Amino acid sequence: MRKFILLSFIFTILLSCSKDDKMIPKDGDEPVDEVKLNNKENNFVWKAMNSWYNWQEDVPNLADNKDDNTNDYYTYLNSYSTPSSLFESLKHANDDFSWFIEDYVAQQQQFQGTSKTFGFRPKLVQVGTTDYVVMYIQHVSKNSPADIAGFKRGDIINAINGTVMTITNYKSVFNGYYEENAEFYFTEKDGKTLKEKKAITQAVVSDNPVHLTKVFDNVNGKKVGYLLYNGFRSSYNDELNAAFAELKSAGVQELILDLRINGGGSVQTSAYLASMIHEEAGKDKFAELKFNNKHPQQDSPYYFSNTLNIYGTDGKKTSEETINRLSGINKLYVLTSNGTASASEMIINGLRPFIEVKLVGTKTVGKNEGSITLYDSPTTDYTFHDGKGVNTSHKMAMQPIVFQIYNKLGQNDYGDGFEPNILIEEWKHWDNILPFGDENEIVLKTALDDIRGVSAKSPYEVKSFEHIDIEISTNKFEQEMYIDSHYFNK
Repeated sequence: MRKFILLSFIFTILLSCSKDDKMIPKDGDEPVDEVKLNNKENNFVWKAMNSWYNWQEDVPNLADNKDDNTNDYYTYLNSYSTPSSLFESLKHANDDFSWFIEDYVAQQQQFQGTSKTFGFRPKLVQVGTTDYVVMYIQHVSKNSPADIAGFKRGDIINAINGTVMTITNYKSVFNGYYEENAEFYFTEKDGKTLKEKKAITQAVVSDNPVHLTKVFDNVNGKKVGYLLYNGFRSSYNDELNAAFAELKSAGVQELILDLRINGGGSVQTSAYLASMIHEEAGKDKFAELKFNNKHPQQDSPYYFSNTLNIYGTDGKKTSEETINRLSGINKLYVLTSNGTASASEMIINGLRPFIEVKLVGTKTVGKNEGSITLYDSPTTDYTFHDGKGVNTSHKMAMQPIVFQIYNKLGQNDYGDGFEPNILIEEWKHWDNILPFGDENEIVLKTALDDIRGVSAKSPYEVKSFEHIDIEISTNKFEQEMYIDSHYFNK
């Protein structure tokens, strides 16, 4: 009988809580309403950032005790209407590179160089002491709408959609560069006289980052290899290896690596490239990743290697290849710009303990940190997007900074960027930009002249103008260094 009374009492309490939607209070406390979570994806954002974020300990709202009281925690999460706004609020003041992903499938495609774009990269310059602004074309992706329409590196554009750019309106006019359709007005070298106008439409472009390989046969008696490499994309590992097969077959004795428009990419591909450049490193340590205090087990080195993995555009491994490694390269020339970042800087920092690395161009970005993609998959600690425990109701993900990267000597102090050994500013020659690989192209010529042992001299007059500092990007990850889920299956 006493057992029946006790069970009845417990059932009554539970039923009461269910009916009144109350939480069982602590002794002496009044019952409180149970707060309902409005958006479950907000919980994913907070939990994943609390686990992995590089600055987790320095962000008060990511403190481990933040979710101790469920009501307070849900109230906090409910104060953000979208997962992306919560994510942005959790970023550290020093973080310029983490971003929220609305569709991780599209993001994975972009990581491999596939995105919707016009397919050309411009640079803006103010013409002399006038109010006029022009942009010269720095690079054109092969088989892109711009390439098919005849856009060339060095072309000069002074207007978009009929509006001429000036120092007061260039930001609004330049927005046309990001539209689906746009009309670009080309000028003569004076930046004023109209030559023609071309209308193009954005399209999906798969951009091979191994843009140009060339050998100069006699530079001060040496064979000099040149590689224009525009992104560390793992699905092009075999194309990169093929370029080095060409350089190795030619017997190059010096190497110039052009990373001026290379904002980074895959950490693993960076290690492969370092292996291709310096055979004498054997299987020594190239770099080391260090995570936050919650994931010390993920701290891991990357080594120089004799083999590489080949991946499809879906990120899945398809095969392996023997790496074509150059021998006898004791000095590496790297052509740099203010767009050289992340995995590109990893090459510079990682090779410095082994060979001389000489920078020609302008200061690099200064990104000594990297990211992973975090998915709504708590059973995998948010690192995988397929398998059990994955929330398939949405495709949202995050790309936060989660690790710092060091070289063999433990050096990591390039957060402000690498200063060039030889300063040469391409934009100052906006009215005479030559094709990549041309021996007289001003930045490449500077490196070649250094190999020759002579000071580089401009073959034409440098006029007076100002560089326009405007962020030009079609992809958020252009200055990114990342690892993917393969890292956790090593």
